[in-house]
Amino acid sequence: MQTERLRALLAEVADGRTPIDEALRRVETLPFADIGYAAIDHHRGLRDGLPEVVLALGKTPEQVAEIARAITAESGRVLVTRVEPPHVDALRAAIPLICQDTRARLAWYDAQPQTAVGAVAVVTAGTADIPVAEEAAITAELMGARVGRYYDLGVAGVHRILSRVESLRQANALVVAAGMEGALPSVVGGLVSTPVIAVPTSVGYGASFGGLAALLGMLNSCATGVSVVNIDNGFGAGYLAATINRLAVVGGSGRAET
Repeated sequence: MQTERLRALLAEVADGRTPIDEALRRVETLPFADIGYAAIDHHRGLRDGLPEVVLALGKTPEQVAEIARAITAESGRVLVTRVEPPHVDALRAAIPLICQDTRARLAWYDAQPQTAVGAVAVVTAGTADIPVAEEAAITAELMGARVGRYYDLGVAGVHRILSRVESLRQANALVVAAGMEGALPSVVGGLVSTPVIAVPTSVGYGASFGGLAALLGMLNSCATGVSVVNIDNGFGAGYLAATINRLAVVGGSGRAET
């Protein structure tokens, strides 16, 4: 929506309907809006392909709702991460048609969803990793990626991942979430030729140290093409995967679907 508004304004200037000084005044309000406790970046979508994402953590329900409402009014879409029930209640009051996923702790609204393109695969080692994986999958979908989900394929039963290799090889980027010792991304990285984004999760027994063991294991992966995001950062992984997918599709060498 930001692009459309900017194009419309430039067209008005070009055909003389809007004076240059008036256009400059209107452009000043386009980049961001200062609402006191937040400076909302309305040009984020122009640069990154997705409007500024709202982290609910540490914000009051009222703050989250007002920020999300302002972003929606400007761009027609919004994504809010790490929401709790009070945030959801406030968001529903502000944006009645907002969607929510309890497992992923996400809330989002998209007035005009994009046509899904390309192929992103989201993989988990276990069922307990699904909340983080869903955060990644929904984020990638909001960015226009076609997403395939492959859950509970951990190395304790390595035949499970081997049975899905051909499907995984069709993806332009893969997100692999694992807790415990975090071995699955290395296995997947050794089986595919496309980028693997490893997500350590805080799933595991005492010596997993809340995901630190998985994080260190992934950072020390001997498989090539494996990058690592922070513990439980499904959002960051999904965003990166969708960005890679978009570049692959635009470049003409990407896969069509998973």
